[in-house]
Amino acid sequence: MQAEQLQAVMDPEGLALLLPTTTLAALAASWLQEDCPGLNYAALVTGAAPWQAVLWAKSPGVLAGRPFFDAIFAQVNCQVSWFLPEGSKLVPVAKVAEVRGPAHSLLLGERVALNMLARCSGIASSAAAAVAAARGTGWAGHVAGTRKTTPGFRLVEKYGLLVGGAAPHRYDLGGLVMVKDNHVVAAGGVKKAVQEARRAADFALKVEVECSSLQEALEAAEEGADLILLDNFRPEELHPTAEVLKARFPSVRVEASGGITLGNLPQFCGLHIDVISLGMLTQAAPALDFSLKLFAEGTTPVPHTRQS
Repeated sequence: MQAEQLQAVMDPEGLALLLPTTTLAALAASWLQEDCPGLNYAALVTGAAPWQAVLWAKSPGVLAGRPFFDAIFAQVNCQVSWFLPEGSKLVPVAKVAEVRGPAHSLLLGERVALNMLARCSGIASSAAAAVAAARGTGWAGHVAGTRKTTPGFRLVEKYGLLVGGAAPHRYDLGGLVMVKDNHVVAAGGVKKAVQEARRAADFALKVEVECSSLQEALEAAEEGADLILLDNFRPEELHPTAEVLKARFPSVRVEASGGITLGNLPQFCGLHIDVISLGMLTQAAPALDFSLKLFAEGTTPVPHTRQS
């Protein structure tokens, strides 16, 4: 399936189906527990009267993280009504959603929900920018993330990649047998490392091997690697190496990674490259700016802090 066909299937509105409700609830509960493990003294300031608040987007980007946002507020008995669908392009200042519930509950969920949404939307925005940069060259391969994610927050970050139109890559160590440089050293060479990986993978998993030279790539492909990761190759080295590799092993897929940014991404797009992965999509994506502002029933909500 071509990348554009895959993206058509991965409609952002339908991506919530990938997230088990039990997992969402458990994550939301753990985040709230981290933020308020004991007494919530500020609840005595607000009380439990019913209130409503508007979620405002104050920076441009791609909206991502609605299922997690819903799960957080469900934990504190609040209801969310959305005005914009998942994957929407945000033009500030945008009215994104309305949340209703007891005042102390709204404020208990506020910071946790905003932190998650800002981070997830930032990753989706960076992913969308990367995909757009790649498509601008006419390249139809896969822009992907990596396993360089925040501990405890991986599901949100991988989901953000999908909303932005990028591939999440393997979710964890069990999704793909990836032989990295340290595996090769520990195994005593590329040949033995790939043989052991192939044996472990059996019929159910693919084997990807990180290579730093054409010789290593050819050796790995000869031993049955399904994918070759050409790591830290300069574009002028990457493309001829991939061409030679594909000429010998047409069925092997080639991934480029290492030192790739939004600025230089187009240089890595080429006929013989199937996947381009960028760690910066999750490690360096700027968070978007959101705020949640309470307003009284019958009044017009505004995105700014009250005036003194």
